[in-house]
Amino acid sequence: MKKTSTRLADGRELLYYDSRDDAVRDAVDRRPLDPVSTTSEVRRDPLLGDSVAIASHRQGRTYHPPADECPLCPSRDGRLSEIPAADYDVAVFENRFPSLAGDCGRCEVVCFTSDHDASFADLSEEQAALVLEVWTDRTAELAELPQVEQVFCFENRGAEIGVTLGHPHGQIYAYPFVTPRTALMLRSAAEHRARTGRNLFDDIVGRERAEGARVVLEGEHWVAFVPYAAHWPYEVHLYPRQRVPDLRALEDAARTEFPQIYLELLRRFDRIFGEAAPPTPYVAAWHQAPFRAVDRSDFGLHLELFTIRRASGKLKFLAGSESGMSVFINDVPPETAAERLREVASE
Repeated sequence: MKKTSTRLADGRELLYYDSRDDAVRDAVDRRPLDPVSTTSEVRRDPLLGDSVAIASHRQGRTYHPPADECPLCPSRDGRLSEIPAADYDVAVFENRFPSLAGDCGRCEVVCFTSDHDASFADLSEEQAALVLEVWTDRTAELAELPQVEQVFCFENRGAEIGVTLGHPHGQIYAYPFVTPRTALMLRSAAEHRARTGRNLFDDIVGRERAEGARVVLEGEHWVAFVPYAAHWPYEVHLYPRQRVPDLRALEDAARTEFPQIYLELLRRFDRIFGEAAPPTPYVAAWHQAPFRAVDRSDFGLHLELFTIRRASGKLKFLAGSESGMSVFINDVPPETAAERLREVASE
């Protein structure tokens, strides 16, 4: 992998990641851009202990532009975009409308491919492997920023999820705090360790492999299953079989196998509602240990993949119980979801 760093016209960092060592990335951003001005602020909720990012400048962000005005496509035929090059493998740049910035963290956009009409599931195994290397490299670099406590790599796909740009891309949030979701996992893991003397993540994976009813896909180094208490109609958790705290610690064999396993999961997600159904909207989220957590070695890296579609033409909306009390009500039994995801395996 070759990494090339440059700057956009307004001073934001842009990084090209290429599979070829001889790639040359010397195109200059010729847009007349003013320096980015953000108003990010993190406030703490005294009742719940949650941190909330206040970012009023995001009201003006780009919203569902036509394909020929996509800011994530390469700059071609006189049309200038966020990426000056005429083509790219993977590109990462600082978000022009970040939720977190400066002392409040950092937000980056990850463009998985220059092909506007593709999706992650359309990538080759070589392309997906490059994206994994990019996630790993960004985690390592952002870990060095003194204000950053945790890095979250994720993808939202589909207008139903709230995506405002159709080009295949994800984001990386570098938080200046430990997220509430991760804090709960760390607390549960600590309580499990104190009660049993064992690791919670290992026990969860061991239980799912032993019972088998919710396992969707298993390789030599990864296992994917619908969790016992799944929140979403179709939700899969993907774990490396050798527990590690974050992407940086993945072994080479697990890295090699990941594209094969993950691409198959994504392609199954696109088939669960039938061949005639539109692409399945989903969130794919990497859970990594915070950098300065005392018990980070007890954390288990995993990817959570879920959709808000519960049936063909029907979405799972967060109603009063979910939104008001964080008590989820799932219409699809996890065992049924796992069976369906096994049925739509690639031939």
